[in-house]
Amino acid sequence: MSGPCREVVTLQLGHYSNFIGTHWWNLQDASLCYDPDAALGELQGDVLFREGLTLGGHVTYTPRLIAMDLKGSLQTLRQEGRLYETESKAATFTWDGQISTHRESPPTRNSFLQDLDSLDSASLLPPDRCSVTRAESGVATETVNDTLDRIQKSYRLEGSVRVWSDFLRIHLHPRTISVINQFNHDGESERLEVFGQGTVLLQGSVLEDLEDRLHFFVEECDYLQGFQLFCDLTDGFSGFGSKVTEMLQDSYGGRGILTWGVAPVNHPDTSSIKDVFHMMNTALGTVSMANNSSLFCPLTLRGGLGRRPPPPAAFPLLNYDPELWFHSSAVLALALDAMTVSYRLRHNSTPMWQLSDALTVSGRKVVSAYGSVPFPMIHGGCLPNALDDFPNVLPWRSLSACPELGDGRCFGQSVTLKGLEGRGLVSPLLPGIEPASPLHSERSGEDVLTAYIQQHYPSTPLAVQLVSSPSKVTAPFPQMFSPALNPQGFLQNQPPLPVSRLVSSLPVLTSLQSSPAAGLQLSELQKACSALEIRRVAPSFLSHGLELSELTEAMEQLRGLALCYQHNQHHSSSDEDDD
Repeated sequence: MSGPCREVVTLQLGHYSNFIGTHWWNLQDASLCYDPDAALGELQGDVLFREGLTLGGHVTYTPRLIAMDLKGSLQTLRQEGRLYETESKAATFTWDGQISTHRESPPTRNSFLQDLDSLDSASLLPPDRCSVTRAESGVATETVNDTLDRIQKSYRLEGSVRVWSDFLRIHLHPRTISVINQFNHDGESERLEVFGQGTVLLQGSVLEDLEDRLHFFVEECDYLQGFQLFCDLTDGFSGFGSKVTEMLQDSYGGRGILTWGVAPVNHPDTSSIKDVFHMMNTALGTVSMANNSSLFCPLTLRGGLGRRPPPPAAFPLLNYDPELWFHSSAVLALALDAMTVSYRLRHNSTPMWQLSDALTVSGRKVVSAYGSVPFPMIHGGCLPNALDDFPNVLPWRSLSACPELGDGRCFGQSVTLKGLEGRGLVSPLLPGIEPASPLHSERSGEDVLTAYIQQHYPSTPLAVQLVSSPSKVTAPFPQMFSPALNPQGFLQNQPPLPVSRLVSSLPVLTSLQSSPAAGLQLSELQKACSALEIRRVAPSFLSHGLELSELTEAMEQLRGLALCYQHNQHHSSSDEDDD
């Protein structure tokens, strides 16, 4: 049943987090409907978005978001945005001497941003791509994003995306973007590279700025359910995120804190020393943020969290380049769009704290993510047939550098299928016809998916969510899809056309798991870090406020966290033997 809207405040900490977040918000915005006569959707936009009012009296609808990054990371994007701008006041100078002017060329805007500016200028709406017109006129008006979706133009931005704002399709609130000026986004000096730098950063003006922004967004919430954090895991933001989650736990301890520790497949300026930094930051950030969060999930397409991981995750129906942040972050954002469904539903939602409580029993705060992006479904087919095509191996891939063990052991699982509806969820059984498999006997999509998962995890506590609306991958989402897909993201039951058509939506299947596989991953990470003689291999790692004793203690905590999974597994085996 429908209840009050439980709001969520989102924080994005770091450059790769903002890459993922930009795709994420583009996906959310593409799914919004501004038609006042349209039926309410399954997902409640007010969970993530907030209504506001510009100085000109225009109603706006913007993300309830705080995005933090370093100096030089915005390029063409203005920190304060354009929503609430007023006429600029002439500056007053008291200097009577000679003045010399040095004009710097503005950053180049790619084709998508140029079109976006043109559509903004041509639109009859105020200059906010997220304007709410339903409250003003009661008449559906085509927004800029509606126009983008309608014209279906393909932008090939792979060669022009330098920073996340290069593909941001929505306007942000002036309180959203916070730039940390103590560190540079690029260059050789003043880089936020190690955990210790991040831990000492959250103080003084940086702390005051973050607290002010949090208070602004939190105080206008009626039923705040919690916070979702996307935090870079491999650089100094891991230390910064550790302090941010600690602050949130202290100030809002009764709310959910879901933290996604994100990592790209590659870093453009890496070295052997920086590879050590990345692994150590990951380990320290994982144990610290897991301790301060309701739930912590590593999110990456890397094959592992160590210095020399296996090849990155491959998806049969994606032609993505794992080296491109623009591509890898898009895949992870698609998965997040499904994995976060449970606490965004309009009816029968599962609040953040309920989701985390179900998955983090006995101190197992770290969970693993898996995704089938997109879910391989033949156009006009049915869910039982699609799942029967994977009798031995589940159709998803690891999104946490944590392959499944395949032994049927799992402590808890939350599975979401997005983008299927109606008759496609069950088998079209005719009277007197023997079902092709047990799945064909089930009479609801939830029962089909539950029965399938239980074939692989027979005794696992399981929550299943089905949402009929797909993920809308409209411009500027990268068109990195197999030519075997039709525009709706389903497999074509005929040979692909010689000229591929744009894919505009996708079905997606995801799983969040608490399993022994996560314990093995944590144990391997702890052993790899502990085996390093850090004072000899990378002495500068300890020169930014982190003591060797603190590092040793953190490694012991990581070992203890890994044992939470092993300990329960042993007890389960003993209980079975006693029976």
